[in-house]
Amino acid sequence: MDFDSDGIRLHYEVNGPEQGMPIIAVHGFASDYRLNWVGTRWQETLTQAGFMVVGLDCRGHGHSDKPHDTASYAIELMAGDVVRLLDDLDIATAAYIGYSMGARIGMQVVLDRPDRISRAVLGGIGTAGAIDSSDAIARAFLEGGETDDPVAETFYRFASARPVNDLRALAACIQGLRPDADPARLAAIRTPILVVVGDHDDIARGAPELVELIPSARLVIVPGRDHLSLVPAREFKQAALDFLTDDS
Repeated sequence: MDFDSDGIRLHYEVNGPEQGMPIIAVHGFASDYRLNWVGTRWQETLTQAGFMVVGLDCRGHGHSDKPHDTASYAIELMAGDVVRLLDDLDIATAAYIGYSMGARIGMQVVLDRPDRISRAVLGGIGTAGAIDSSDAIARAFLEGGETDDPVAETFYRFASARPVNDLRALAACIQGLRPDADPARLAAIRTPILVVVGDHDDIARGAPELVELIPSARLVIVPGRDHLSLVPAREFKQAALDFLTDDS
């Protein structure tokens, strides 16, 4: 299914019980809903737990429109896509799960529209990460992988292996995506947040420091996992389910 988000056509799908608690799932950079959340059995895990899962392909990704200008990928616009999808589905408030880029988008939604997100699971996010290598990633995507930046090399290999990806659009995305890291705004967050990272994740560095800035956040570190291998981890799924179903 598609909807119009302020002139950009975005693809989404809905799975699980119609009367279940809605949760919006937002994927990482150069991925899409099905790769991030279906192949890794997250959709199965969440729907079996009674959630109605709303899966979004972000602008520039998957089956959504892929503009080539960096201005189209401002973090506020990408967070606005989430809110407009909730509006389109007539969902007043939802839980949220996001990974890497999707986690940063979720953080921005919590900052801009805390009334729309009841609680959020943010995986693969820290105070540093791919955004620090955004120029190198963009150059690698535009120049056929030429880079001496290990983060850029990792993302280029991942992105270029998937024919659905438009590397020019992804280069614009990584340069346009500049998250709001204002400590004062983070300190004002009251939405319950669970941050989950792997202990071998060199891309999501600074997760403990991020959690320290957010009074309502807690941290789970999964041993033996890096940025890519954390996604399907059983420990990640269990921590998320425990958090999402916690009524205390």
